[in-house]
Amino acid sequence: MDRLQAMQVYTRIVELRAFGKAADSLQLPRASVTQLIQQLETHLGVQLLRRTTRQVSVTADGQAYYERCVRLLEDLEEAENCFSDSPDNPRGKLRVDLPSSLGRLVVIPALPEFCRRYPQIELELSLNDRQVDLVREGVDCVLRAGELPDSSLVGRRIAELEQLTCVGRAYAQEFGLPEHPERLEGHFAVNYQSASSGRIFDLEFRFDGQLRTQRLPSRITVNNADAYIAACRAGFGMIQAPRYHLREGLASGELVEVLRDWQPPPLPVSVLYPVRRQMSRRLRVFSDWLGRLFEAGID
Repeated sequence: MDRLQAMQVYTRIVELRAFGKAADSLQLPRASVTQLIQQLETHLGVQLLRRTTRQVSVTADGQAYYERCVRLLEDLEEAENCFSDSPDNPRGKLRVDLPSSLGRLVVIPALPEFCRRYPQIELELSLNDRQVDLVREGVDCVLRAGELPDSSLVGRRIAELEQLTCVGRAYAQEFGLPEHPERLEGHFAVNYQSASSGRIFDLEFRFDGQLRTQRLPSRITVNNADAYIAACRAGFGMIQAPRYHLREGLASGELVEVLRDWQPPPLPVSVLYPVRRQMSRRLRVFSDWLGRLFEAGID
């Protein structure tokens, strides 16, 4: 048994939760992947995975072994890259998770410049509005919007994005424009629900340096940033979102900014990565590039 290959196969199975997907991603026969895991479990004397016809789950021993494998494989790659990398041109794969709207509207359009600067880095992007488990899912770093919960992740805040309160043109025609946050009787909001925690976020307004929250009746709840904007455009109610995500709708007249004198607080944006003994060069340059991208300003 090739122990290094077995570790690589095992970590990919844990991350993808499927033997077949792991085999396809590594371009290995499925039978070979199954045999490697059987040999690995026999060699270790423990069960790493629970298999059913529908899913693969990780045992407690399997999770501990996975985390050690990830660190060992990273250390091995870093050791090899010490001789193949130049300080200014790191190489290898980088797995990055992005909020859907920030990824689609801000990061991806700017990526050609990063790829020209670092042609040896292969990016693997995932875009969604849930909070991924970086260690469990094998993600190198994430970009997250909003206040961060306490966690074992390392990170830094790279931006605070201006937010606006808006309604759709159809909503304004039916219900009129709200004039003051304390006089919102008869108005509705589009509820935004966290895909991770299930929390529904209230509207927020700043009064004389103080933050006040407001929960309005709602006819629709969504858990995706693009759906949030779409529901507002369709006339379902009031929303609060970063200016960059509202720009197109404001320009076309489909969205109307309201309550300008009581703007919501800015939305913090942070880049996060797991605690490691040493940050890889490719992760460092990507994190620095994200910082410069947001420092340049996002309209």
